[in-house]
Amino acid sequence: MWKNLEEEVMADQISGELQRWVEEIAQLTQPDSIHIVNGSEGENQTLLNLLVENGTFTKLNPEKRPNSYLAMSNPEDVARVEDRTFICSKEEIDAGPTNNWEDPVKMREKLSSLFPGCMKGRVMYVIPFCMGPENSPYSRLGVEITDSAYVVVNMRIMTRINQKVLERVQTEAFVKCVHSVGMPLEEGQKSVSWPCNPKNIVITHFPEEGEIWSFGSGYGGNALLSKKCFALRIASCIAKSQGWMAEHMLIVGITNPEGKKHYIAASFPSACGKTNLAMLEPTLPGWKVECVGDDIAWMFWNEEGELRAVNPEFGCFGVAPGTSMKTNKSAMESLHANSFFTNVAKTADNDVWWEGMTEEPPEGMTTWLKEPYDPASGKVASHPNARFTAPIQQVPCLDSAWNDPEGVPISAFVFGGRRASMMPLVREAASWQQGVFFGAAMTSEMTAAAKGTVGKVRHDPFAMLPFCGYNMGDYFTHWLSQEKEGRKLPAIFYVNWFLKDEEGHFVWPGFGENIRALAWMCNRIDGKAGAVETPIGLLPKREDLDIPQECDYGKLFFVDRDKWLQEAEDLAAYFDLFKERLPVALKDELHRMSQEIGSWTAKDL
Repeated sequence: MWKNLEEEVMADQISGELQRWVEEIAQLTQPDSIHIVNGSEGENQTLLNLLVENGTFTKLNPEKRPNSYLAMSNPEDVARVEDRTFICSKEEIDAGPTNNWEDPVKMREKLSSLFPGCMKGRVMYVIPFCMGPENSPYSRLGVEITDSAYVVVNMRIMTRINQKVLERVQTEAFVKCVHSVGMPLEEGQKSVSWPCNPKNIVITHFPEEGEIWSFGSGYGGNALLSKKCFALRIASCIAKSQGWMAEHMLIVGITNPEGKKHYIAASFPSACGKTNLAMLEPTLPGWKVECVGDDIAWMFWNEEGELRAVNPEFGCFGVAPGTSMKTNKSAMESLHANSFFTNVAKTADNDVWWEGMTEEPPEGMTTWLKEPYDPASGKVASHPNARFTAPIQQVPCLDSAWNDPEGVPISAFVFGGRRASMMPLVREAASWQQGVFFGAAMTSEMTAAAKGTVGKVRHDPFAMLPFCGYNMGDYFTHWLSQEKEGRKLPAIFYVNWFLKDEEGHFVWPGFGENIRALAWMCNRIDGKAGAVETPIGLLPKREDLDIPQECDYGKLFFVDRDKWLQEAEDLAAYFDLFKERLPVALKDELHRMSQEIGSWTAKDL
């Protein structure tokens, strides 16, 4: 059973707890063979050839997109499945009201009915991986066991996999991740191009044990267990116990025309402009934005009281639709080679296309459903949650400190969401407590990245609603507890790029113009810009925010008293979910805001 992709290997290629665990999972799942992944180029190419042979991958035009591949998933396996994602803490209260909880004993019983023999006829891949710079005190290790070669090649882009990491997991602690597509093969049976078991999908987390078990899905974060499952759900639990922060945040460095640089960490729900901000092309002369990470930040306080952040990932896993040379030039350029695409359309010349890439769709395309594309049908060519996977080293605006083992110093947090009205373009918290309130009060109109009603406003605190591995009331407390003597607390801001007027037109151009709001933030940090106090935070003075000539300052910063009173009522009802776990500080902040909005009168900002 112990084989690599080319020849038999000895079982003692691994040792200790890792070997014992691998043998235990192999006995449970009954694979035909076991391969220990080492991350080599030869191994990767063998797997890519295998995926093409099995029909999972189509090799794209090497002249247009070298070493790049397209996959089209089963139509029933296209997104995160939050309703089948569970936190199995020993006590239900520790999972909290925003997570799906299941008793760990009952969940183990369920898994024991799904996993026996689930890898029959398949290779069991053992993937040792490192999250964060390999020589960093802030990095953490994991091992994913999977029966999906698609997962292996994507994990090679998204995490650090090599012989040294394999050696480290023999002796160091690691998070255990078990994944199966849930489609065993009978002897002689040929696999389908996208194996999955959509009726039995379940993604489970055992925070006390540091384990993740995922069954039935081969898609995205359901299968790449390093991503949301480890880097956020399990890591947030570890971070709480150890005093650091695991956040659903991009990290960028912003340099002003005088050469002064600030690093910010920003939190947005999926498909709300996060990747665009991570790779922003500034329109203001002299300003520069460089990317450290586009999705997840792990942050630690050093001995000098400075908050340092590392990007635990090694690649970019982004939403393709809407990405274009106009909206995100850096992202498009990062996809020029060595990239994977899932559920986008295939062009006649064997390249990829998705809605928003160009104004007009090319002729002769095949849709993500493997059907000829008919523009007159009204159907999309690519799935709204279609994805790309690309090495972070290919991002043209990559920050020079992206792999610094000590991380980068964080000057500010930025929260945001997609709201067509009410939320102003940018505001600053007057205190750490109010800033945590900003994060706890985050709302956004839903997008295609998760199942649900597109356009419906939902509460998404810190953009962590689907990703916090424990009671979010305790998570709020953890944020508040970061305010300690001797620490240099980052400033906190809130943005909304998606305001619309009465006719439904956006009142802010967005994209590269967002640098104007970021410039105000940097100037505030440096003490070079003023602000006006309001019940909802500090708003920019007109003279301190450089906005495009076509924009109306009044529309960007109008504080609608009645809508905010309604927002406060909705937020109070939402906070009630957390009962005694809701920090008193947030109750106080909500009461203060409600009282001040109640007596608010329009002012000339």
